[in-house]
Amino acid sequence: MYKKILVLVPMLAIAGTAVGQTSDTATGDVTVGGNVARLCVLGQPSPPSIDVGQMAETSGTRVGRIRTIGTQSVILPGSFCNFAGSAVSVAASALVVDDNLSVQPGFARAVNFTASASNWAATPTDATTTATAGGGTPTATGTGASQPLPKIADVRLDLTSFTAPSDALLVAGTYSGLVVVTLGPDSTSGGGR
Repeated sequence: MYKKILVLVPMLAIAGTAVGQTSDTATGDVTVGGNVARLCVLGQPSPPSIDVGQMAETSGTRVGRIRTIGTQSVILPGSFCNFAGSAVSVAASALVVDDNLSVQPGFARAVNFTASASNWAATPTDATTTATAGGGTPTATGTGASQPLPKIADVRLDLTSFTAPSDALLVAGTYSGLVVVTLGPDSTSGGGR
C-alpha cells in the first residue's frame, strides 16, 4: 500500500498559497469637493442716519453762513470679504435743499462735505462733494486701495469738512444728502480673480 494522502497534502498547500491573496478588508477612495462663493458683507450702519441739526449760524459775525460742524461718524461693524482683492468705494451727494427754486447771488442751497471710509485697506477712501451754489453736480465718488487678503473689520465712515459753496448764505429749508458705501471686488486690479 502506498500513502497517497502524503502526496495530496502538499498539492493542497500549493493551491492554497495561490488563492490566499485575498483579505477580509478592502479599501476604496472617494473624492469629496465643494466650493465657497465670493462674498462681501457690510455691517448695518450705526447710527443708520446722521442729522447735523441747524447748519447756519444764528448769531455773531457769521449769521446765516454755515456753522462749524464737527466730524460725524458711522460704524459698519463686522464687514467682511472672503477673498483677496477687495476695495471700498464711496459715493457722496451733497446736502441740498429740496425747494427747486433758483438761487439769488450770495446764497447757496447746497452744503458740501468729505466722506471718508477707513479701516479696510492701507489708506482711507475719500469722496469730497463740490456742488454748486444752486445744488448742481452734487455727487462725488472715490475708490480705495485694494485689500490683499480676505478681511473682517469694522468699517468707519467719517463725514467732515462741511462747507457752503463760496461760503455763501444758506437758503432756508430741509437739506438732505446721501452716502453710499460699497464693498466688493477691486475693479482696478481684477478683484481677486
